[in-house]
Amino acid sequence: MEIGKIAFLETYTLEDNGGIMGAILVADAETKPLEFRVTAPVKPTTFQKTLYGDVLLEHVLVELISVPLLNAINEQIDLILVKDPLFLGANSKQAIRVLRITTDEKSKSRAGSKAEEIKQSSGEKLYIETSKKFESELQGIKESLERIAEHRNLIEPFDRLKIACEQVQSQKTND
Repeated sequence: MEIGKIAFLETYTLEDNGGIMGAILVADAETKPLEFRVTAPVKPTTFQKTLYGDVLLEHVLVELISVPLLNAINEQIDLILVKDPLFLGANSKQAIRVLRITTDEKSKSRAGSKAEEIKQSSGEKLYIETSKKFESELQGIKESLERIAEHRNLIEPFDRLKIACEQVQSQKTND
């Protein structure tokens, strides 16, 4: 699989129970930004917390953050990288492959899929996994990501997303 455009999907939890913002950064294979989108903070009500129980956070991340963000972007993307394993639920909602990337091999998601190691030039070990739906493609995706990881840090764009969300939130509170 050739990867031309990658989306990095992340959340940002606001202080003082202000909710959760979602953000997506679409980048080229060099991780240069092409598009950025952010959601308004999602703040479940007490009633929603009661009704959804243990599945509330997954519902928020998949239905209220990832699906709207993916529908909002203009760029055609080849792959979505996430850090939170709950985002893997988005694989059942659309056709673009969602992969979880982590630095901790033991940190498995509930998907129960096999984690593949990505070799980086920095020597830092990265692991990717996906849901059963795309598990058969994992080896080819791994090879494509390794070509990018030879000269780019695949975790660093998540740091940019966090800072961008903080800046967006800071602008809103200062207005």
